[in-house]
Amino acid sequence: MTTMTDVVVVGAGPNGLTAAAELARRGMSVEVFEAEATVGGGARTEELTLPGFRHDPCSAVHPMGAGSPAFAELPLERFGLRWLHPDIPMAHPFPDGSAAVLAHSVGETAMSLGAADAPRYRRLMAPFTGRWDALAEDFMSVPWEGLPRGPLTLARFGAVGLPPVSWLSRRFSGEKAKALLAGLAAHVISPLNTPATGAVALVFALAAHERGWPVAAGGSQAVSDALAGFLTSQGGLIHTGVTVRRLDELPPARAYVFDTSPTAMARIAGLGDAFSRFRYGAGTFKIDYALSGPVPWRSEAARRAGTVHLGPTAGEVDTALRAAVGGRAPEVPFLITSQPTLVDPTRAPEGKHVFWAYGHVPNGWRGDLTAAVERQLERFAPGFGDLVLARAVAGPPQLAERNANYVGGDIACGAFSGVQAMFRPGLARDPYRTQHPAVFLCSSASWPGPGVHGMSGRNAARSVFLHLAGRR
Repeated sequence: MTTMTDVVVVGAGPNGLTAAAELARRGMSVEVFEAEATVGGGARTEELTLPGFRHDPCSAVHPMGAGSPAFAELPLERFGLRWLHPDIPMAHPFPDGSAAVLAHSVGETAMSLGAADAPRYRRLMAPFTGRWDALAEDFMSVPWEGLPRGPLTLARFGAVGLPPVSWLSRRFSGEKAKALLAGLAAHVISPLNTPATGAVALVFALAAHERGWPVAAGGSQAVSDALAGFLTSQGGLIHTGVTVRRLDELPPARAYVFDTSPTAMARIAGLGDAFSRFRYGAGTFKIDYALSGPVPWRSEAARRAGTVHLGPTAGEVDTALRAAVGGRAPEVPFLITSQPTLVDPTRAPEGKHVFWAYGHVPNGWRGDLTAAVERQLERFAPGFGDLVLARAVAGPPQLAERNANYVGGDIACGAFSGVQAMFRPGLARDPYRTQHPAVFLCSSASWPGPGVHGMSGRNAARSVFLHLAGRR
């Protein structure tokens, strides 16, 4: 007689692995099936350019991972995960060599914004500092899990964060504060007048002050490997190199959990047009560099920051975002850049560095943004081009080929707009369940969305557990 597995997970990205780990530690039998040769999804580390240069093809910096309630519940440090923190989590430089900084300290961040805006920033952050654990749990979970741990803090956060970041910026008079907030909100690749982008900026800022913006020692693969290590220690099984095309290709199970795009899940599980209204967002154009030395930033703060945002005004950031969302490649892209070898020299040969930069382009765009990206880099780091030993360029088609969840190069696995800004993949009390009683979604297409934090996986696992226990 064939033994039925409790849960089968399709996709071994951070959310799929977290869902599997959460269910396995609750005593369930779990098997994971991954199409690629290794686990990781958006958290991998590979030699993309030259031998000895270890790059993160997608996510490299992990503010939400370091502050994740899901990861905090798992002993990932026992399986090799170690966070490395730069002196400054993020710098937002200006062409004159000055910078706004998102520092570990609220006070240092405030002072970088200028005398007029410093007290305004302190007042903005005051209700939330020291309350990360409760706020992250309440904000990143779902209402049916129970009463909020910090209802007053959550209510105040909602009042401030639910409007667009462009409204939040009205609290400030100087361009530095407005640009800093715009860059933080731009991580969700949506115009600055989009509702709830204020919450995105607040979450990223608070994460820096409470948990930092670290990288994983050895590369982002360490996050995935630690999750896989814990899962297998609990008896879970992982199968790699297995492409799943139909549900009946998988072992019999009481539940199937998909760390995939909603459209891929619908195709595999036979859900028809259940997610036909789900919308994917703008694409990404990313360049990984092997460098002969550190990036020659004009800004001293940028030389010490793990992440550097390039877009000197909120207006320039918004123009770039609107172009990408509206179907045009931006002439002057807003760039998010990462320099992990500042704190992890093991990623490159001695004295050398890895560095990446990405901008936003239309979904599915097939053009080449390299020249525009490097003009923007030279604007803030003259002589950058002289340091380039090799580059690996990936536009939307290459990103989608590398990771099937990045439909059209959308690394967020779903547009941050309309209902999807707050209800992913759609308006539902339990966003992880589907019309098929045994099929669940756990990817970043579901709440709380993109980022290497595992919360979509943990939340989905709890929904599965309640269902299998007959309590939902």
